[in-house]
Amino acid sequence: MGLLYLGTPLSWDDAKKYADHVRYHGITQFLHIWDRLKDRTGDELLWGDEVEYMVVSFDDEHKNAKLSLRQTEILEKLSSIVDDICSDCDDKVPIPTFHPEYGRFMLESTPGSPYTGSISDLISVESNMRYRRCLARQHLKKNEIPLTFTSYPRLGVPGPFTEPYFDPSGAVSSHSLFLPEEITNPHVRFPTLTANIRRRRGSKVAINLPIFFDEQTPKPFIDPTIPWDRNLYSEDGEAKGGAALPDHVYLDAMGFGMGCSCLQLTFQACNVNEARRMYDALIPIGPILLALSAASPIWRGYLTDVDCRWNVIAGSVDDRTEEERGLKPLKNDRYRIPKSRYDSVDLYIANDWANRPEYNDTYVPYDEAIFDQAGLDDLLSKHIAHLFIRDPLVVFSETIDQDDESSSDHFENIQSTNWQTLRFKPPPANSPIGWRVEFRSMEVQMTDFENAAYAAFVVLLSRAILSFNLNFYLPISKVDENMSRAQLRDASNSQKFFFRKNVFREGSSRSSSVASSCCSSAVNGDAPRKEKQLRNCFPTVPAPEDGIQKEPVEQEYAEMTMNEIMNGDGEMFTGLLGLVSEYVDTLDVEEKALVKINKYLDLIRKRSNGSLITPAAWIRKFVRAHPAYKFDSVVNAEINYDLLKTVDEIERGALSVPELLPEDYTGSDEDKGDIGL
Repeated sequence: MGLLYLGTPLSWDDAKKYADHVRYHGITQFLHIWDRLKDRTGDELLWGDEVEYMVVSFDDEHKNAKLSLRQTEILEKLSSIVDDICSDCDDKVPIPTFHPEYGRFMLESTPGSPYTGSISDLISVESNMRYRRCLARQHLKKNEIPLTFTSYPRLGVPGPFTEPYFDPSGAVSSHSLFLPEEITNPHVRFPTLTANIRRRRGSKVAINLPIFFDEQTPKPFIDPTIPWDRNLYSEDGEAKGGAALPDHVYLDAMGFGMGCSCLQLTFQACNVNEARRMYDALIPIGPILLALSAASPIWRGYLTDVDCRWNVIAGSVDDRTEEERGLKPLKNDRYRIPKSRYDSVDLYIANDWANRPEYNDTYVPYDEAIFDQAGLDDLLSKHIAHLFIRDPLVVFSETIDQDDESSSDHFENIQSTNWQTLRFKPPPANSPIGWRVEFRSMEVQMTDFENAAYAAFVVLLSRAILSFNLNFYLPISKVDENMSRAQLRDASNSQKFFFRKNVFREGSSRSSSVASSCCSSAVNGDAPRKEKQLRNCFPTVPAPEDGIQKEPVEQEYAEMTMNEIMNGDGEMFTGLLGLVSEYVDTLDVEEKALVKINKYLDLIRKRSNGSLITPAAWIRKFVRAHPAYKFDSVVNAEINYDLLKTVDEIERGALSVPELLPEDYTGSDEDKGDIGL
């Protein structure tokens, strides 16, 4: 959630005076990093995960499950525990770390030190995640549980949904009709970010999710839980004035989006060019894995007709003015901006012969002064200049003046508040860390087995992309369309997605790509030696000597089902899982490790072909089968309590749900994880 400074944040009226100052020094800081590290190469594969939890407080007597707002206390306890876990351990033991997040009910965990490319590290991820969860659980109250659940179903309902209870009338940062001030992390960055988004926008954020019309849902649906006549803040009339749409669930605050949990992965690349290639290749994968990990169909106590969090978060930090949103002619602002600062990627950035200009086919505003100041190749300069059309939202008075050669804080101020499906990450100033790519689209899953499976799949796919020199390019406009489709109800089964028909580069074949790129050279005509671990620094395929044969872009892709994209079409396309399996075949993997890897890939395979359902589908089915459900789209406190209790039982392995997880799934009651102590 960005850097947490200790300092004095400026109000929006004061902060906006320094916007150009932050941009100028931000690009200057980036260029210092570029000049020092643009030629850096040879970095090994290091990678990590970020898992977010919500802490839920259960009242078994009254059958209620509320959000625990004890984040500060919990983190202080976990910090002291982590420090004491193993003061004399080997440095290689990955002691986990826990971090604050936007919601005061949230925790973020990371493995403490990055995983390497070793097979043993790959198959240790689940155990590491389990250890983190169990460690957190051990140091909560007896009635509190850390759940990896994307969106708390009753966030913002009337009455108590937090422990302790706070009234939303005191929401001085967001002015929300639904969320109290106290739901936000108390660090000054978070309420300042919330308030400055509202002030810059000129109104509260407005998110409208289509209601799921069940048998008894009123038509039209006009939400009776909205306090239509409240008159505390100047924005209170916005709901009645049209911000709240009929037949929709209305959300009006940053907390609805930034209170969501997700699973994110970051990879270190060999060098900047490899990072740019991997960034581009994963852009079309973002919507596919968003749909496949769908886990959030309930919002503010209602079943909605969407399954994912993405548009909620995008709307929750949408600081664009009416002019920037195209609602008024440009007069005071510089750009019409098509998307929120939290949205899908707008530009491919690799200097790669396969990256045709036609793929960047959407309108992308950019700061021409920043573009000129950057002075890099056009693709990277435009990428940075596009990020820099955004204003810095939080400026601390103590950090206005910085040493641009030793600091990157102004750059990160803007970079870290451009939240996209992928993030291209330069090395931090004064750090041994290299060029990285962060994959950000997936919803967090209920169990560590699932989260580890998705992590393993993405890691292996990233290696297959580089090893086989795969080409996933399709127009950005089609990626955007895929993002829209991915969030629809039951999208992984009901929707088709645009995807490239031939993922091998011109002039290469599967066999030649595999033989030349993935393995060590053959000796005396023997089969190529298998790799001992996942790695970086793969050779690229040169452009064909006889020139690049360009067919119309429209002929390069087709609409495919999730099953076809992931498992193949049975004819020409082997599917992403097929490519990953081919890559695994190039590795020297012991049988026990291979069994584990295949269990992870099998989960992805079955979710893709529909033989296992997504968490969102299971949640929706659970609610509709609950005896207290009246088929009116309302998820009351009793249903919510039973749902979250059942999620905990599933995670612990106390309840088997074979339509969601493999029948041999083992939960945390039996396996509490390990970090190699």
